[in-house]
Amino acid sequence: MGKITKLEDIVSLCKRRGFIFQSSEIYGGLASCYDYGPLGVELKNNVKKAWWKAVVQMRDDIVGLDCSILMHPLVWKASGHTDKFADLIAECKKCNVRTRVDHLKERVEEAAEEHTKHVSIESAMARAEDLSNKVCPNCGTVGKFTEPMPFKLMFETQMGANVDDSMTLYIRPETAQGIFANFRNVLDTTRVKIPFGIAQIGKSFRNEVTTKAFIFRTREFEQAELEFFCEQGTDEKWYEHWRRARFKWYTDLGLKKENLRFREHEANELAHYAKACVDIEYRFPFGSGDWQELEGIANRTDYDLRQHQRGMRTVNKWYENNRDLTNIELADEAGDFEKGPLSYFNDEQKKRYIPYVIEPSAGIDRSALAFLVDAYDEEMVRGEQRNLLRFHTAIAPIKVGVFPLVKRDGMPEIARNIYDDLKRYFNCFYDEKGAVGRRYRRQDEAGTPFCVTVDGQTIKDNTVTVRDRDSMDQVRVSTDKLVSHLREKLDL
Repeated sequence: MGKITKLEDIVSLCKRRGFIFQSSEIYGGLASCYDYGPLGVELKNNVKKAWWKAVVQMRDDIVGLDCSILMHPLVWKASGHTDKFADLIAECKKCNVRTRVDHLKERVEEAAEEHTKHVSIESAMARAEDLSNKVCPNCGTVGKFTEPMPFKLMFETQMGANVDDSMTLYIRPETAQGIFANFRNVLDTTRVKIPFGIAQIGKSFRNEVTTKAFIFRTREFEQAELEFFCEQGTDEKWYEHWRRARFKWYTDLGLKKENLRFREHEANELAHYAKACVDIEYRFPFGSGDWQELEGIANRTDYDLRQHQRGMRTVNKWYENNRDLTNIELADEAGDFEKGPLSYFNDEQKKRYIPYVIEPSAGIDRSALAFLVDAYDEEMVRGEQRNLLRFHTAIAPIKVGVFPLVKRDGMPEIARNIYDDLKRYFNCFYDEKGAVGRRYRRQDEAGTPFCVTVDGQTIKDNTVTVRDRDSMDQVRVSTDKLVSHLREKLDL
């Protein structure tokens, strides 16, 4: 087995087999935007289902939400995004292409890409380095850059039909803030007790300066985030718990351990809200260092709930300021802030406090790409190259392919009946076109774990051939035991 190391082969497979297409391709495409095709949408949905099952369904202490993409502007003021969510960029004076400062490489030695978080504009400016030896990635010119400048990453839109009632809104850059804004609603409508979590999967949008590597970094992407609320003093224990749990999730779904690692954040790269943060990195087949962030697990302390309590106390001032955030300052934490509306009361301890939060935050698109890369394999079979995707059965887009060996002798009718029966239990694909060997190859490349073939023996004894994708071994199974056989193999 030889693992592919070229991203272009993955991109080609995705287009050829209907996993992922360039958005608006018939109009020349839209940069960094992608559409998931018939196989891709099944893969992505299965990744989301696997995440939801592990994080929500199989636990008693976590509930789910699906929050609105558009939120009150003060949400983003309170969270810090309005003031801090920016990248530092510089423009090449020769070709006028803008690049993130932290992505510029030295002229002589090309170092691995820095792992940075979005920090305050002031901090970013203070950390801006001398650009005299940096190379423009577009034209190769050295040291000819403008002064670094902040570039805000949130997309803006307008809401309201009339000038006097319209206001600027932001299209959310992350899903987490909807969870914090609904913290009190969840407490009041469920029986959750700390420690507990709130989970969400949803779209986010960032006006990234630099997009790259297919679906790895795009301006529209999907996140799977958990905010796990706990008492201060227990936060380090839960931080360690979620580190282990999230790493295990990837290996349980088939990612090779040697392609995964933890990377602890240094103190100078921590986000403004974080006490600690670690990335789960995957060895992607691109970039100068290959290791790239797949998921982050952060200890956000009690920052977010405290900030939103300040935001709640600022609403009247926002209206008085004609809904303008420009000169709005959040309310001070005056008085007994622990008794605010976003605090938690422990009945047993007779104690009220604002909880700490541990946040595992995964990119669904990045996860799908990692599973594609890790599953891809090439091998020689009887003098021919076989390309296949060795997906874990839980995330495979198609679970079973169903074929009649030939289009005669009643085989298509029997195969169709089997297909109609099986698809009540899992996603199946029926194919009767071409030689059966070619049909096997097509399903191998789609990542289908099993193929069922109706042949002449089926007519005689009601058995079919079940072929395993990875080993290519074949066994005969009675049609009346086929569903139970496949469900056992697929662990469904």
